[in-house]
This record gives sequence, structure tokens and C-alpha cells, in this order.
Amino acid sequence: MTITSLKDLYLDQLEDLCSANQQAVEVTGELANAATDPELKNALEVGIEGIKKGIESIRLIIREHRTDSADVHCNAMEGLVKEARHHVLETDFENDALRDAMIITQYQRMCHYAIAGYGCVAAFAKRLKLSDDAVRLNECLEHCYSGDDHMSAIAAGGVDAQAAE
Repeated sequence: MTITSLKDLYLDQLEDLCSANQQAVEVTGELANAATDPELKNALEVGIEGIKKGIESIRLIIREHRTDSADVHCNAMEGLVKEARHHVLETDFENDALRDAMIITQYQRMCHYAIAGYGCVAAFAKRLKLSDDAVRLNECLEHCYSGDDHMSAIAAGGVDAQAAE
């Protein structure tokens, strides 16, 4: 694909973000299965539903603007997913609280990538005067911020203290 306009860039980045979210859903399920803290496990399950809603929103926007769908694979999220699997699922931990703290760390890294992606495409939508798209994308962005804040609260609320014992 040749990018010749901001709209081309916008659609390219939506496709990339959709791929990132699809990869994030799978690994977030794996993180949820590995989590032992009930609040963390629940937050990850809620996160999965939020990511799926984001995918639906992005796909809807893409369909509204393009008849064909590009076959895009987000290499950056692929790296974050590999890191999450390595640091959570392939590492031995002295106790469950340490693993839960690592789960939060890895999930937040993926969350921050999504925040950057949604922030960019929402700004593009606004600049392109695609107000309906901008509203949808800002809702997704707010969900990411909320999930990130919730993970920080879970860490501060006990997981990190347990991991420090």
C-alpha cells in the first residue's frame, strides 16, 4: 500500500491497531488464566471484553471507509506478546504474588501501546473531520486509560505489597 494522504495513513493505522488488539486478546486470556489474585483475574477478563469491543469498533470504521481489508500484522504487539509470554508463562516465580505483579507489568505495557495507537487514530479522525469515528475511537481510548488505571490500583492495593513480602 502506498500512503498518499492522511486518510490512507489513518486507515493503515486502524488496520495495525486491529491486529494489535487481536493479538492482545489472546495473550490477555493466557495472563488471566495464570493470575491468582481474584481482582486481577476479573480485571483481565473485563479487559478482554473491552479489547474485543475495540476490535469491533475499528472493524466497523474500516468497513465504512474501505471495501477491501489490508492484511496487516502488528509486529510491535507481536513483540509485546512474546515478552508477556516469556516473562509470565515461561518464567518460574517464587510465589504467585510475584507472577501477578509481572502480569500487571506486561498487561500495562500492552495497554500503553494501545493508548498510543488509539490516541493517534483519534487525532487523525478529528483532523479529517470524521467526528463519528473520533467519538468511537476516543471511547476506546478512555477504556484503555481506565483499564490501565485499574491495573495500577490493583498493584498498589495489594499485589505489589504481597510481592514485596
